[in-house]
Amino acid sequence: MKRSRNETILADEHPKQAQRLETLAAYDILDTEAESEFDDIVALASQICDVPVSLISLVDHDRQWFKARVGFDPEETTLAESVCSHAILEDDFLEISDMSADERTVDNPLHVAEDGVQFYAGMNIVAPNGLPIGTLCVLDDKPRELSDFQRQALGVLARQVMTQLELRKRLLEEEALRSEMDHRVRNSLQTIASVMRVAARSISDPEAVEVLELVERRLGAVASLHSELMGSEGKESVDTQPYLERVVKLLKDVAPDNVKIELQAVDAVVGARQASAIGMIVSEFVANSIKHAFPDGRDGTVEIALTQSEAAGWVLSCQDDGVGKQDDADAHAHADSGLGAMLMESAASQLDGQLEYEAVPQGTVLRVSFQ
Repeated sequence: MKRSRNETILADEHPKQAQRLETLAAYDILDTEAESEFDDIVALASQICDVPVSLISLVDHDRQWFKARVGFDPEETTLAESVCSHAILEDDFLEISDMSADERTVDNPLHVAEDGVQFYAGMNIVAPNGLPIGTLCVLDDKPRELSDFQRQALGVLARQVMTQLELRKRLLEEEALRSEMDHRVRNSLQTIASVMRVAARSISDPEAVEVLELVERRLGAVASLHSELMGSEGKESVDTQPYLERVVKLLKDVAPDNVKIELQAVDAVVGARQASAIGMIVSEFVANSIKHAFPDGRDGTVEIALTQSEAAGWVLSCQDDGVGKQDDADAHAHADSGLGAMLMESAASQLDGQLEYEAVPQGTVLRVSFQ
């Protein structure tokens, strides 16, 4: 032990200080927001031990920081004020019944202050590698001793703190892994889409170009669906609003300047299979509108809407304000008779719905109702 400038005894460094600090840093917990799982533990510790103050104290290289606290305002203190830095040098537990009678704490600023701390008990929070990263501690403004039951309960709660830290760490690691997977898959899909675009420029056959463009749009929809599924924590369901926002953003990126794309979608959840079909229909309708509805650079808008009601179920509607029906031609002509139309029909069947087209002087409308 050594004394600081104000004669407070500072604890010696832990014998494995460097490894201990690396262990603490690996939990990425310092300076994080409050979390109920930890707040509940200190509240219970305070009640069980019948003390006004309970803290989850993590001992860093130059401070102790409190992940959770009851009855104590500061979020952290210096090591000169830290009794926990002494506690982590013990096997598992340190209890100081009267801080004025212990040389480690007699000059501690928290003790000598007016209405200062008189009692301390801290149970080490021990990582799986056997190194203490802090304590679950309780403080009182009068000397006292814990009962055997209270000491045992404090040990159980300290282990629960470690369990929560381990769980939090694993979740962060899994999230990082999912993010890396998502990044790699999206990059792969974007690379393939780029290859398709380059190939389309060198091909003169209109049907081949159409196929390549269709594949590129499909890749974009798949990438959007993948990103949304990755964000749903492994669930086979998709939030409709952010998913369609991704799809529409991709379509906007390739749309000519004269065509605007607008979206209105309810914030609800559909299955991954339904989401894939919806994305396909939207992508193909927009592509066909760009191709047919706005000739000679005519300005226009494509509106996409997904609504839900108890009476009608789901309704996907796509509408443009393009040239619309100029004569008695079949309304389906707007949708092409090629692969795009076939894909939309297939997607509608996946939804157990049926495509309905309507061509009017003000544009073309497509609707699909499904449950």
